Amino acid sequence: MDEGAQRILEHLTEVEVAAEDVLSDKQQIVDLDLRRNRNREALSALRNNSPNDNVKVCFGNMFIKFPQESTRSMILKDHEQLDKEITDLRKRLKAKVNRLNDLQGKPELRGYNLSPLSSDEIKAINSLLKK
Repeated sequence: MDEGAQRILEHLTEVEVAAEDVLSDKQQIVDLDLRRNRNREALSALRNNSPNDNVKVCFGNMFIKFPQESTRSMILKDHEQLDKEITDLRKRLKAKVNRLNDLQGKPELRGYNLSPLSSDEIKAINSLLKK
C-alpha cells in the first residue's frame, strides 16, 4: 500500500475512533438518565408509604427490607452521584464533539459551549429589571 493510502486509512481510523467515543458517551448519558428516572419513581413510591414502614429494596437479584428513611437517603445519594456523572459526561462530550468535527474538517459548533445562568446571576438580573 502506498504512503498516501496509508495516511488516508489512518485518518479514517482516527475519525472512526473519535465517533465511537462520542456515541459511547451519548449512550452512557442515556443509561445514567434512565437510572436517574428510576430513582425519581422510587422516591415517588416512597412518598405513598407511611414513614415508619420498612420497604423492600432490590440489590442485584435479591430483595432486602430497609427502613424507609435509610432507603430514601440511599436513593438521594445515588441521584446526586448520577447528576454529577451526567454533568461530567456532558462537559467531556462537548470537547469530544469539537475534536470529531475538527477531524472531519467541519467548523466548530456555534453556541455549543453555552452554559445556563447560575441562581445568583438570575437574582442579579431580576433585581436589575425590577428597578
